[in-house]
Amino acid sequence: MLLLCYPKCSTCKKALKFLDNHHLSYEYRDIKTDNPDYEELKKWHELSHLEIKRFFNTSGNLYKSMNLKDIIPNNTLEDNLKLLSGDGMLVKRPILIDGDTVLVGFKEDEWKAHFNL
Repeated sequence: MLLLCYPKCSTCKKALKFLDNHHLSYEYRDIKTDNPDYEELKKWHELSHLEIKRFFNTSGNLYKSMNLKDIIPNNTLEDNLKLLSGDGMLVKRPILIDGDTVLVGFKEDEWKAHFNL
């Protein structure tokens, strides 16, 4: 499993604690210093079956300062993937990639269901 997080993010800390408490092994990746590239994001988006907007960190300062709320709906999927791949702080976190499953954000019930806990 691959877990993309930002070390200062409280939601990421909850996800890490969840995985550790359930003795689930994972590869950790800092989303700010090792941002997912366009191809990774494209693949994860396809696997997730989520709207591309769900991949954006809508509560982040960068998202707000760039006024992306008004830009994303009018962008093509390609343009939105390019935006996301340009700065890890735009990407919703944590992201967990487990085979063909992609979980965006940490919702404990969703993660429990995925791991049959």
